[in-house]
Amino acid sequence: MCNTSTLLVVNNSYPGPEIRVHRGDTVFVNVHNRGKYGFTIHWHGVKQPRNPWFDGPEFITQCPIRPRTNFTYKIILSEEIGTLWWHAHSDWTRGSVHGAIVILPAENETYPFPTPDGEQTIILESWYNGNFKKIIDKALAAGTPPPQPDAYAINGHLGDTYGCPTDTIFRMEVDYEKTYLLRIINAAMNEQQFFTIMNHTLTVVAVDASYVRRFKSDYILISPGQTMDVLVS
Repeated sequence: MCNTSTLLVVNNSYPGPEIRVHRGDTVFVNVHNRGKYGFTIHWHGVKQPRNPWFDGPEFITQCPIRPRTNFTYKIILSEEIGTLWWHAHSDWTRGSVHGAIVILPAENETYPFPTPDGEQTIILESWYNGNFKKIIDKALAAGTPPPQPDAYAINGHLGDTYGCPTDTIFRMEVDYEKTYLLRIINAAMNEQQFFTIMNHTLTVVAVDASYVRRFKSDYILISPGQTMDVLVS
């Protein structure tokens, strides 16, 4: 939005790197904190059976990872299938520290729907012209609600609707009559989001890494922290 901002991100990327695994995998993620304050990482929607100490909420299951230190998470996947996400779980740090968890079928397992011709992760995000932590700290100190976002982003792109010549738009190339699996994540801070593709029908096949009875709609309403897998042709 015509400004240069400094954000705490993972691996120099906004959103952060995507973690691709299979159903039932155990994953180890080593987090190095090169920021200025402590934070934790939460694996949103992962059940973590008999493994609560790696769930990630700050001061609940662990102390923050201090600056210039690192911590290795053990993530135990069980029945989750589809799409989840990871994010920081310290104040509003998750506004810039987040990414997708794609959970593919296990070996010799298939989708309960026709295999799509391709797939794309779509992360819906809030954008503020300022530091996420400072914004929430100021609101808490004043006892007032935090402000509305200055803009919204798709996969880190604000789009071309905010009047800045340097803004970019997220683009996905598709082939006619092919079917694609869209892995949609609402990483916005507080806002529910509507998602639609003009003149197309969405078929919802999974919600929060669990298959659902398939249904079709012209649009979806997705809550903060929620994920939906949809097919579009």
